[in-house]
Amino acid sequence: MNQPVDFGFQKISPEEKTRRVDDVFSSVAWRYDLMNDLMSFGIHRLWKRLCVHLARLRSGSVVLDVASGTGDLAALLKQAGCGVVLCDINEAMLKHGRDKLVDKGLADNVHYVRADAERLPFADNSFDCVTLALGLRNMTDKMCALRSIHAKLKYGCPVIILEFSRVTSDLLRWVYDKYSFHAIPPLGKLVAQDPDSYRYLVESIRMHPDQESLKTMLEDAGFSRVDYLNLSGGIVALHKGYKL
Repeated sequence: MNQPVDFGFQKISPEEKTRRVDDVFSSVAWRYDLMNDLMSFGIHRLWKRLCVHLARLRSGSVVLDVASGTGDLAALLKQAGCGVVLCDINEAMLKHGRDKLVDKGLADNVHYVRADAERLPFADNSFDCVTLALGLRNMTDKMCALRSIHAKLKYGCPVIILEFSRVTSDLLRWVYDKYSFHAIPPLGKLVAQDPDSYRYLVESIRMHPDQESLKTMLEDAGFSRVDYLNLSGGIVALHKGYKL
């Protein structure tokens, strides 16, 4: 029997979470980029640039960008000379990502696949790198997704995961909590006409495993040499591991 899973601060069935997360991102896709800029004051763009920098990829590498959303990370990977497969379970987000890369003139050697990260439809040992930015916390079975990612990587190659994490300073955590719970849902109402989806997104951050817990999960999924870097005081953390 399936155990209940987190949907923000609620406990619901795995099937219901998958459906409701899809509804959230279908609702917010049209204002997703603008809201990210407003909520993070644009800092999310620096976090994503650091992801690509720390991946240390050669030109011509083929990268699977899981939960690719509207294609921010994919665009940076393309600019670094990589071939990219954008993979997302949500059709609306994937369409926005495709349109963005076309508009930027970055559509060459890019492929788009609508798929569940827990069951990636690619041959094992296919990719030189897998990236996952700000999407793991929304997955129904995180361990299943991490194992699926591990299987698709070539041996010796890295996974890069950028995700919201646990703030390291008590004072910053207090400020961040006040901002998250009292400013972001009203901002979501004003900009995206959807405060409930942004309330879920705030809650999902608080329910996501902290830095050390995610490191352990990556190791349990088969990754080696796992380490992480706190960014913006631990508001997000960048985890990196290898398939060895």
